[in-house]
Amino acid sequence: MRNQLTKNLWRHEMKCRCGCGYDTMDFETIQVVQECCDFFATVLCVPRVVCVINSAARCKDHNAAVGGAPNSQHVYGRAIDFRIRGVKPKQVYNHLHLSYPDKYGIGDYGSFTHIDTRSGPPARW
Repeated sequence: MRNQLTKNLWRHEMKCRCGCGYDTMDFETIQVVQECCDFFATVLCVPRVVCVINSAARCKDHNAAVGGAPNSQHVYGRAIDFRIRGVKPKQVYNHLHLSYPDKYGIGDYGSFTHIDTRSGPPARW
């Protein structure tokens, strides 16, 4: 089933890419990505941006296969790697960093942005 979670995000986009069916995703993580989509829709003067999910939930085996850190937030359903069509990933990173200066894990990977809603101190890379 392709249940719509938010204006821009769908349940099937949260699934582990290996096909195992793992699709558990923290709702706070989903809300942060949606807020980012809404912000850039306003900036671009469009009703809705196109948000492309590169990776969301990952089972431990798939996480290891793609070279993810053993304690990756993807394994806990708390991380999403994404891009917004028409927006440079660095702009997405900057928006998230400014919006959430004291929390979350935010990473700039050049072609996409990582966000995770980890507990504990914030991380930036």
